[in-house]
Amino acid sequence: HVQLVESGGGSVQAGGSLRLSCEVSGNTYGTYCMGWFRQAPAKEREGVATISTGTSDPGRTYYADSVKGRFTISRGISRNILYLQMNNLKPEDTAIYYCAANTGGYCYLLKALYFGSWGQGTQVTVSS
Repeated sequence: HVQLVESGGGSVQAGGSLRLSCEVSGNTYGTYCMGWFRQAPAKEREGVATISTGTSDPGRTYYADSVKGRFTISRGISRNILYLQMNNLKPEDTAIYYCAANTGGYCYLLKALYFGSWGQGTQVTVSS
């Protein structure tokens, strides 16, 4: 079982930046990738970015079209920290952001269905 704890959320003005962190602990054996998701009020949870952690193509990243060129997912040197650098933030980026671990594959789909472990979430609010 994998434990995930997010931090780094907050309130910023449009055009600003934030970096989210996710501390990863527990048994990560069999994890294909790690990812960031977000959920805005009255909307479904959507995939933001994933990064491969398995033996096949480690480090490969996938992004939602809405964040390409603005967000960057990465892992710390120790591999027990996951980051999401968010630049040029927009009001539509406002949501609760969740860190998640994938054991079902298909990381390029950015679908919550394939992620079995989740953090508690951290709020990001972007004002215009």
